[in-house]
Amino acid sequence: MVGIDEVARRAGVSTATVSRALSGNGHVSPATRLKVKAAALELGYVVSSNASSLASGRMKNIGVVVPFLNRWFFSSVVEGAQKALLQNGYDLTLYNLTGGGDERRSVFEHFLLRQRVDAVIAISLELTESEVARLHALGKPLVGVGGPISGVRTLTIDDVAVSRLATEHLLALGHTRIAHIGGNKDFDLDFHLPTNRRFGYEAALDGAGIGLSAELFQPADFTIRGGYRAAKQLLGSPHDRPTAIFAASDEMAIGSILAARDLGLVVPRDVSVIGVDDHELADFFGLSTIAQFPQGQGAKAVEILMDQLHPGKHDQAALNTPMPFELIVRSSTARPGG
Repeated sequence: MVGIDEVARRAGVSTATVSRALSGNGHVSPATRLKVKAAALELGYVVSSNASSLASGRMKNIGVVVPFLNRWFFSSVVEGAQKALLQNGYDLTLYNLTGGGDERRSVFEHFLLRQRVDAVIAISLELTESEVARLHALGKPLVGVGGPISGVRTLTIDDVAVSRLATEHLLALGHTRIAHIGGNKDFDLDFHLPTNRRFGYEAALDGAGIGLSAELFQPADFTIRGGYRAAKQLLGSPHDRPTAIFAASDEMAIGSILAARDLGLVVPRDVSVIGVDDHELADFFGLSTIAQFPQGQGAKAVEILMDQLHPGKHDQAALNTPMPFELIVRSSTARPGG
């Protein structure tokens, strides 16, 4: 195998300069960096990950922790993070916590504390003080995605504002009997996303002077099947059927469209439907939605981590970074009877 000393001779520099040029750590002039990279390419030199980690004290590996992986939003955030990590020369180790509390304790008390990852991205997990303290005690940078965490740089979406915007879109079209399909109590754990989205829905109705009706709320599990079942209950009523549904996720909204069709209703003539996410199937179903750009959230989390791992390259981000969202109007919403 070609060694670093051969690259140094070919480039006419020291081995230390080769190391700095290829690792990105330490100052090397742009011209020298190009010369070293050209020499390494010509010789077929590949940096040893073991040698690199010994020299830098880093494994070039980031741990990503998610509560679910079989949901589009979470897998999309992971995809965005993975692409950004590859561009920065880092690997990704994924920890999927679908096993519940025992699995979560094992990950935070054992796996992440081993010297296998340089930093951690926690997606939609409201970390405890002890989980944060363990990581910080080992000097592992940490970024949270989904909501504020004390003492941690985080990316957040204003879920109250998101759901208020979705509901106000339906109100602007002239709907007054608007149903809401939200998360059940099993999903109201970290950052209380279902509750916040229900608060936004209720705030929009209150702002329009419309009273709340308990029969216009149905809980579901953020899946297409769950949304289908909930919508069947809402739309199957023989009296005062809602003219619009705001679902707290696109998957539940898609389930609502399918339920309406099975009941012989036409979307949006008989019922308008709007969701949240801009799921990959949203355009196919003509679904109006609030896009929250999950891949962008993953990429932004990596950007903030890189600033912590390589300080001085950029200004440090604020402790909390609000992420953008956008109303996207498609064919599933229209004026009542339109």
